[in-house]
Amino acid sequence: MQYYSEISPMLFTDQLNNNIELDNFPKRIVSLVPSQSELLWDLGLRKELVGVTKFCIHPKELLETVARIGGTKTLNINMIRDLRPDLIIGNKEENEQSQIIELQKEFKVWMSDIFTLYDSLEMIKSVGKIVNREEQAIHISNSIDQSFSELKSLHKSVLYLIWKPYMAAGKGTFIGDMLQKMGLQNVIEDEKARYPELSIIEISALNPELLLLSSEPFPFKEEHLSEFKQHLPNAKILLVDGELFSWYGSRLKKSVGYFNELIQELKL
Repeated sequence: MQYYSEISPMLFTDQLNNNIELDNFPKRIVSLVPSQSELLWDLGLRKELVGVTKFCIHPKELLETVARIGGTKTLNINMIRDLRPDLIIGNKEENEQSQIIELQKEFKVWMSDIFTLYDSLEMIKSVGKIVNREEQAIHISNSIDQSFSELKSLHKSVLYLIWKPYMAAGKGTFIGDMLQKMGLQNVIEDEKARYPELSIIEISALNPELLLLSSEPFPFKEEHLSEFKQHLPNAKILLVDGELFSWYGSRLKKSVGYFNELIQELKL
């Protein structure tokens, strides 16, 4: 299938309400976020995707073939310049504002801002439009949306940890939205506390029925389970796949199947 632009210039609006004007659909794209890099790959932009971060590890072929331009918060601006992108795709939370502002002075930058499943589905469709893969993006978005209609529920209180020293995912985060959709009640009550830092004493006082330890960004392991069991003797404590809770691109196609398996395990 051949893709082309019928209207020039074209105006797009990102999730921060920035307007991005393009004369043509992008041929050289740099992605600053792992979940969005995987989305671009799944949209078929194998040749157009010229730069990604060191954390963009899926799929393996992307990891092995596309240039690395630093970390999500430690971008190598000079490397990005050398790649001569005609579009950069980033995210408000995952990228440093100062670096995004610097890039915006020289390049077209489209930014996402994700709090909920709805935001992610809108991001997928919007990215599809700006990279001229609208039909494929709508298909991915619809398949994810349909899968969530098949999500089971479990009504228990939960604390989800993403970092050590201990940091939790609050209600106002994408992870928080995933937990809510599973029927779980986040014990972090403050809606504004997106990623609160907690002591082990505070965790014990919150007394969640479930404690979920994420595989990323901090890689919790089996060795961490015992220290929590001492302070939460009545809680069910599990290591979970953080990518399936926090990656808001096409990886969401795999999330519901995983969540349903977790729910089944927790009901036993």
